[in-house]
This record gives sequence, structure tokens and C-alpha cells, in this order.
Amino acid sequence: MASTLYDRDFVAWTEQQAALLRGNDLSALDREHLAEEIESVGARERRELRRRLARLLQHLLKWTYQPELRSRSWAATIQAQRDELAAILDDSPSLRPTLPDMLVRAYGPARRWALEETGLLALPEACPWAVEQVFSPDFLPD
Repeated sequence: MASTLYDRDFVAWTEQQAALLRGNDLSALDREHLAEEIESVGARERRELRRRLARLLQHLLKWTYQPELRSRSWAATIQAQRDELAAILDDSPSLRPTLPDMLVRAYGPARRWALEETGLLALPEACPWAVEQVFSPDFLPD
């Protein structure tokens, strides 16, 4: 099987494809790989949303279940994750309807990370907060 530019040098391939698009030379496009790469960009955005949501939930769990250790650093991390999540959703508003499912999917890793970090065993099995609470800049659970 012949090696393609896509296989040999991904960056050169992306530059070539961009030039073809800009030059309106659509017949020479590597359509199959372009479609795969475009889909992978969307998948990366979803993974980044889920990862940041999990990190936010981890810190909300720590805030809730270790009140004696609350710090400005934890509060800053919570706000920073909310800011990053807001930026992702501003760039890709089509992800907003996925938030309820994403919250469920992100909670498992968040709970596991909080358990590993704190040793607490009494963390809830399911996320105790609604999407609106998690994303509210004024919400810090007591």
C-alpha cells in the first residue's frame, strides 16, 4: 500500500489541504481524511468539556466534604474551571444540550479523583448537583 502525505507528514498534509481549500481546488482534496479530522476536532472539544467538568466536580466534592480544608486555592480552581467551561460553551454552543449527560459521565472520574486525593469514602454515588448549580458562579455547596 502506497504511503500518503497524510501518513508521512500530518502537518504538511494539513497545509496542503488548507491551500487546496483556499484555492478552491476541491477535486484534489483528501475528503476521507478531512472528514475524519473534522470529526476528531468535535470529539476533542467534547472530551475537553468532560475533563474540565470532572475537575470542577472534583473540587466541588472536596469543598463539600472537607469543609475544614477549604481554601482560596480551591475556590479559585472552581472559578477557573467554570470560566474555561464557559469559554468552551461560548465557542461551541451546540454542546449545551449535552450538559446533563456530560454531568453524569464526568461525575464518575470526578468522584474517583476526589476519593484518591482525600481518602473519603462517603462521597455520593451520583452527582448531587444540577447542571445549573454546577455552572453558577455564585454556587459553592455548604
